[in-house]
Amino acid sequence: MADAAQDADQILLVMGTRPEAIKLAGLARALGERGRVLHTGQHYDREMWGDVLADLAGVSVAEHVSVGGRSRGEQIGDATTALTRYLAGHPARAVVVQGDTNSTLAGALAASASGVPVVHVEAGLRSHDRRMPEELNRVLTDAVADLCCAPIEANAAQLRSEGVAGDRILVTGNTLADALGVLAATPAESASALERHGVRAGEYVLATVHRAGTVDDPDALAGLVRGFAALAEHADVLLPLHPRTASRLAAFGLSDALGRVRRTAPLPPKDFMALEASAGLIVSDSGGVQEEACLFRRPLLVVRDSTERPELLDGWCRLLGDAEPAAAMLQAWSDAPGWAASLAARPLPYGEGDASARILAEIDRRWPAA
Repeated sequence: MADAAQDADQILLVMGTRPEAIKLAGLARALGERGRVLHTGQHYDREMWGDVLADLAGVSVAEHVSVGGRSRGEQIGDATTALTRYLAGHPARAVVVQGDTNSTLAGALAASASGVPVVHVEAGLRSHDRRMPEELNRVLTDAVADLCCAPIEANAAQLRSEGVAGDRILVTGNTLADALGVLAATPAESASALERHGVRAGEYVLATVHRAGTVDDPDALAGLVRGFAALAEHADVLLPLHPRTASRLAAFGLSDALGRVRRTAPLPPKDFMALEASAGLIVSDSGGVQEEACLFRRPLLVVRDSTERPELLDGWCRLLGDAEPAAAMLQAWSDAPGWAASLAARPLPYGEGDASARILAEIDRRWPAA
């Protein structure tokens, strides 16, 4: 264990879930020995966490706390307490958090309470839907962050409209674009993934649902299940099941209603992204998948009624809204070939894959090592 003086020159990256690990991987690699990673345990099983690290070369966890499997309030409270105690014994030059999870907010609160600068990666995203726990997490994290790293100018403008001072905001691009340099499959890896799952490029639907607002409501989940089952009569539908989703399907008696939908355990990031890149259509409630579908130029139906990424609503994706799920999914599948063709040459909104370098340079400028 490094002594306190060495710790104080390091940057602490707090992460708890699979998307955070993916989007902070580039920064962790760039930091090397100057950084350390603390995992809160919000995602903790092999499929949701262990397989992620296996695909992220150069990322290793220095410290663990364990808050997985608890309520939102317990996760935030317990992680904040554990991180505050950790920082008391292991000072840091800055704490970096990403996105909108319970771990994100806990890391920001603990760092702020400890007098350590807070850097929020993916700042300024807003769905304007306060029913979503993620919306509250991201708003509160931006409120305490000393440096808000906004992916695009529209996110920076949102922060300014909320009264965040301009000197706390930096437009960086999206760190997911950095991650694709490591996680994007080679042609051989892509072909192998498609063969393992028994599908052909452009001829299948990749589906994911996991958000509390989607899967904790029996009626909402039943509607999506009917939609997936209807779609599976016309195309191969692959559904990697988040543990929360699998639990809710069983609890609501909906597992058998999926019909021909092909269910799998959660997939390692590289496998999942290979399937995204070759899908004829993606159907998801995930924020990260919205960005991934855009970067892979694949048609996406977002099964929500709001998005914190409105820049994608000009043709990159569609919102389900209050439409009947089966009808919307079947229409999206019918439109998918022409839709994909329309995305092929469009300029991407998320930068050139140098976001992590920009963030690190700004941290070093503001809070240089001793």
